[in-house]
Amino acid sequence: MRRFLLPALLLAASPAAAATWTMQPGSTLSFSGTETGAAFTGHFAKWNAAISYDPAHPQAAHVRIVIDTASAASGDTQRDEAMPSADWFDAGAFPQAVFEATGFTSLGGDKFTATGTLDIRGVRQTVTLPFTLDVSGATATAKGQISLTRTDYGVGQGQWTSGDYVGLNVTVNFTLLAKAAP
Repeated sequence: MRRFLLPALLLAASPAAAATWTMQPGSTLSFSGTETGAAFTGHFAKWNAAISYDPAHPQAAHVRIVIDTASAASGDTQRDEAMPSADWFDAGAFPQAVFEATGFTSLGGDKFTATGTLDIRGVRQTVTLPFTLDVSGATATAKGQISLTRTDYGVGQGQWTSGDYVGLNVTVNFTLLAKAAP
C-alpha cells in the first residue's frame, strides 16, 4: 500500500506601491518528496494569496496564503487518493493549510524572507520563507522554496510516521504571479 503526503505550503510575495496585490493565473504551488526511495513531484490545484505590499516599506507587508489540502495531486492514483485521508492531510477535518506573514525582510536586490506561521492539520509552526521578488510596474513575480519535515505537522500518521516508505522531508516550491489593484 503506497501512501504519501506532503506538507503544504508556501508563501508568495509582494509588489509595488502600498497596494493590494491579486494572485494571477499561472501561479504554481508544487511539492516534491520520495516514496520507497524514488523521487516524485506534485502540486496543489487550488490555492490563493492575499497580499499587501509597498516596495518602499517591505517590513509592513502582509501575505496570507490559503491552500485547499484536498487539491494535492501527484499523478499517482494511489498516492492521490491517500493524500486527503486522515493518515495524511486529513482534508475532511483540516480542509485548508495556511501560511501567514506580516513583514518581509529585504536581503538586498530581489532577495527577501517572510517569517510567519504555517498551519497544517491544526499544527502551527513558525517558518522563514526565502523568496525572490521581481516587480515591474503593476505586476510582480515571487519565487521561493522551503524544505519541511512532514511529521512536524502530523502529516503521515500510524505506520507513515517513519520515513521508511515515504520520506520525511518535503520541498515546497512556488511561483506567485500578482497584479496590483488599480
